[in-house]
Amino acid sequence: MTCHYCTYPESVNPEEKEDGQLFILDITAFLSLYVPCQTDMVENTVSYAKIIKTARRAFLSGKFDLLEKAAQTVADAVLNEFSEIKALKITVKKPQAPIKADFDYVAVEIERNRNGVAV
Repeated sequence: MTCHYCTYPESVNPEEKEDGQLFILDITAFLSLYVPCQTDMVENTVSYAKIIKTARRAFLSGKFDLLEKAAQTVADAVLNEFSEIKALKITVKKPQAPIKADFDYVAVEIERNRNGVAV
């Protein structure tokens, strides 16, 4: 799943908490796709719409100062919700970070498996 957009008042900086800002969640889920590739039936896989719904709910559930904590919260929620997913890569991008430089975004990327360990 790529580019799930959320506006959220997250940051260490007070002005960003007040106004809110844009975040982009990139989610890569690792699971077996053998059966859905054979059957072409959505019930044999994990729906990306359901993953995004879970990720969005988790992302908006708390007040995070750090992108790292937001990414971990999303990873925990998705892994708890979908037992078929063996591992995840979550990237939280912040395209409007208050940095005086030319950049596309700043980001944090984490990889987690079912043991909570970096993959």
